[in-house]
Parts: sequence; C-alpha cells; structure tokens
Amino acid sequence: MGASFLITLREGLEIALVLAILAGYLVKSGRSSDLPSMWKGAFAALALCFVFGISIHLAVGGLNGKVEQATEGIIAVAAASVLTWMIFWMRENARNLGAELRSQVDQATGAKALAAIAFVAVFREGLETALFLLGAETSSASGAKVVIGGLIGIAISAVLGYLVYKGGNRLNLRSFFLVTGVMLIFFAAGLVGKAFHEFRELFGFESGWLIDPAWTVTSGPWAEGTFYDFMKGLFGWSSDAEKIRVIAYIAYLIPILLMFVRGPRKKVNA
Repeated sequence: MGASFLITLREGLEIALVLAILAGYLVKSGRSSDLPSMWKGAFAALALCFVFGISIHLAVGGLNGKVEQATEGIIAVAAASVLTWMIFWMRENARNLGAELRSQVDQATGAKALAAIAFVAVFREGLETALFLLGAETSSASGAKVVIGGLIGIAISAVLGYLVYKGGNRLNLRSFFLVTGVMLIFFAAGLVGKAFHEFRELFGFESGWLIDPAWTVTSGPWAEGTFYDFMKGLFGWSSDAEKIRVIAYIAYLIPILLMFVRGPRKKVNA
C-alpha cells in the first residue's frame, strides 16, 4: 500500500502539473474554449492506461511456475529501469517542462492537435504508473492494498495539482520531487533485488553462499504484519533475503542514490 501510494502520488502529481500548465496557459492566452479538447485527450489517455493495466494484471495473475517467475522478474527489471530513467529525467527537465508545453500549445492550432498533446503527455505518465503498480503488487502484500494506496495517492495528487493551478509556485515542488525521488530509488532497489530473486528461482539456483539468507527474522514486526508489508512493498524488505538479493539491492542503491543526490554536474565554460 505504501509503495502504490508513493507511486501514484508522484506520477499523479506529474500528470496534474501537465494538465495545470496546459489549462492555465489556455485560459491566459484566451483559448478557454479549447479546454474541453484538452480534457478529452487527457481522459482518453487515462482510460486506455487503465485498460492496459487491468489487462496485464489479469494476464499475470493467471500465470504460475516458471512462467510466473520469468514474468515477474521481467516486470521488476522493466519497472526499475523506467523508474530510474523517469526520476533522473524529471530532475533534469522539470524547469523546462512548462515552457515546452506552452510551445506545443502555441503550435496546436486545432482542437485535435491540442487533444493529442494532452493525450501523449498523460498517456506516457499513465503507462509508467501502470508498470510501477504491477511491480508494487508483485513485491507487496495484495492487489487490494495496491489499489487502495493508489487511489489515495491519486486523490492527493489531484488536490495538489489544483493548488498548483490556483496558486502558481507557492508549493515547493522541488523539495517534493527530491524527497519522493529518493524514496522511489529505494523502491527501485527493491525491484532490482526482487528481479534477482525471481530469476534465481527461474534458473533453479537453490544452494550456495549467494543463495543462503543474509539474515532470518522469524517473528515480530519485521517478519509479519502491517509494518512488514509496508517495508516489503516500499523498500523491498524480506525477512529471509538471499545474499544475492541483498548484494543486488546495495549495488543498485548506492551509486544511483549518490548520483541523484549530487545532482547534475555543472558545465565549466572554457
């Protein structure tokens, strides 16, 4: 639930920001009559992403054995890869996002072109969200908790997006994306560790030093219950994680986290 909440809060706010920028610029430039076209494109994209997510969820839910292990491993790798790219892309391009969208609106002279801009922007974020939620479900407790957490995140992101639309730059979005970016890197590290776990089972590696548990917790909040489910879903915690899973987790987490926190290198003028 914690992972899906964070994912939809972050991705939902990105979608809300895009729509707030588009709507605000249309109103400011005297094109309020084009707002329905923007909303049509946005809702069409959301509906298509919803259908995609449900279809993949149903398909994956019916798998078992080696096919299930391979599929979950591939989903974990794909989600971690796209998530990592998205975090760094947003950090590099957040400042120019508004200018880019406004430029696209200026070039869109018709209703269909404007709807297409909203559709593409929302569809990209929606597909990412669906993929990340699939990864959260395979590493968390249940689909129901993922849905509940996701809905809460979407609701809050919608409110924040409305506040951005009304209040401009009063919200500290830079700090928001920094904090959520760090947390999502931990989530992605959990996906990397899970991928190694799934592929290890897929290829039948059942013994050896790398397969032995790095620790074993048999009771208490770190072994079961709500706190355990939260830590497992958001940070990839396991009460009996194999050494290879822990090594993969750390090997991803440390360099990616350092690169993100340090930020882009400033160009030195010769």
